[in-house]
Amino acid sequence: MSTGQDEPTPDAGAPASGSPPAAPVPQAQAASPPAPPVPQMTAEAAASAPPRAPAAPAIEPPSADVAPVEAESAIPGKHRGGFQRWPTEPVGVVPISTAPDLDAPVQWAPVEPATPTRGLAGWALGFAIAALIISMFVGWGFPIGLVAIVTAIMALRRPLESRAVAVWAIVLGAVSLLYSAGWLWFAASRTDLLG
Repeated sequence: MSTGQDEPTPDAGAPASGSPPAAPVPQAQAASPPAPPVPQMTAEAAASAPPRAPAAPAIEPPSADVAPVEAESAIPGKHRGGFQRWPTEPVGVVPISTAPDLDAPVQWAPVEPATPTRGLAGWALGFAIAALIISMFVGWGFPIGLVAIVTAIMALRRPLESRAVAVWAIVLGAVSLLYSAGWLWFAASRTDLLG
């Protein structure tokens, strides 16, 4: 039951009421002089007595394995050592004590010869097919047919290209030229350009 006042708490060093007194602390371990014995009080006397100030804590010296604390604590933004130059300051260049021999002959690696690539015959066939499709509807597809024939001839001169694909490109390019020539002749005869 509370009376509205704070009840004093017993000290850490004082024995609780009804408990046996604590064993005495050896002098080697205690840093402060021993506190005088506290008389035991009854509950009514403890409630009516003014509260006592708590005893000062005992401070032990640090052991040998603890690093001593610096005299002042680190303040945010305070320089703590280490980086000593401005971020934009040039970095010092350390001279090299031994330089390589500049008169030694340079050993260059041999240049690898470029490997021939494939695919020119495929491009020639693609141009020939496009030229054939365009020349079936318009007479102006003959430049694509000419590109297909020239590319196919270049592909025949390469050793890695497929000769069959290159020959098909030449044949389809020639057919596209014939279709384009037919369309151009038909258009010229309709407009009386041929006479």
